[in-house]
Amino acid sequence: MSIRIGIVGCGHLGSLHAKMASTIESVRFVGVYDVDQQKSEHVAKEHGVKAFEQLEQLFSEIQAVVIASTTKSHYELARAALERSLHVFIEKPMTETPEQAKKLVELAEERKLVLQVGHIERFNPALVALDHLRLEPLFIESHRLAQFNPRGADVAVVLDLMIHDIDLILSLVRSPVTRIDANGVAVVSDSLDIANARLQFQNGCVANVTASRISQNKMRKMRLFQKNAYISIDFSQGLAEVFRLVDESDAGVTPTMMLGNIDQGTRKRVIVYEQPEVKEINALKYELELFAKAIQMHSDPPVTGRDGLQALEVAEEILRIIDRQTVRTV
Repeated sequence: MSIRIGIVGCGHLGSLHAKMASTIESVRFVGVYDVDQQKSEHVAKEHGVKAFEQLEQLFSEIQAVVIASTTKSHYELARAALERSLHVFIEKPMTETPEQAKKLVELAEERKLVLQVGHIERFNPALVALDHLRLEPLFIESHRLAQFNPRGADVAVVLDLMIHDIDLILSLVRSPVTRIDANGVAVVSDSLDIANARLQFQNGCVANVTASRISQNKMRKMRLFQKNAYISIDFSQGLAEVFRLVDESDAGVTPTMMLGNIDQGTRKRVIVYEQPEVKEINALKYELELFAKAIQMHSDPPVTGRDGLQALEVAEEILRIIDRQTVRTV
């Protein structure tokens, strides 16, 4: 049975959600709501759904809602939806504060509702192509650089861009963060436009994370270093590359090419290069499909509310550290 879904927020991202929702078999796209009625009517007309004049009217006709409005409105909208016993997909950053996010998580768990956070890079084809590998990174380096866009400048770059990589890193390392060092500056807006953070984890892993929205060239790359392997992920290009050190006799290895060998006495090892097959996946559509599936199966979504809360907590700590340093240097 298809899930009746509505969308709140008809800006750039909300219109993309509408486009995907209208193509998913397991979803019945009911309608949209935006405080700007003209925006909602435009998106509704494009997809043949209803533009609701009141939020409560939309809530009364759906089972689940996608919240793609401004970050400042996330908490109140999500709380209202959960209190109406609606399943919620909420875009990142989940809320303005971890305290708000925690309240939403507790409310969703209390009412046994699906709460999924839109950390879309989890579904990037380049990352999905690595599902067959056991990823246990010991060092991570990520760069997420973008040209300035006023659309995201209402929040610091840590919440706008870096939070994508924070979520990815937390999901890959699966260990508590024990130390954070960070720096950042505001350049063209009133909030941070470039930031760098160094995360240390209980299991020994270290992650160096850089995000900027004042770059001339775009970049969305992550490099993972682990025992006997180096993995490069280009999220923009949808490309993953794997360099591994394996035993020469390993029959299960089918590399694209061999790059060299290491003689360790009786043990012969070779460096192999693989470029995993990257399937064509629309990440936005895929995460909405998994949201609908979680509702149908009464299961946890792939990016839970607690995942979103954890990423937000780390992001907020990075902002606090940078803020303290700024105060000291003024």
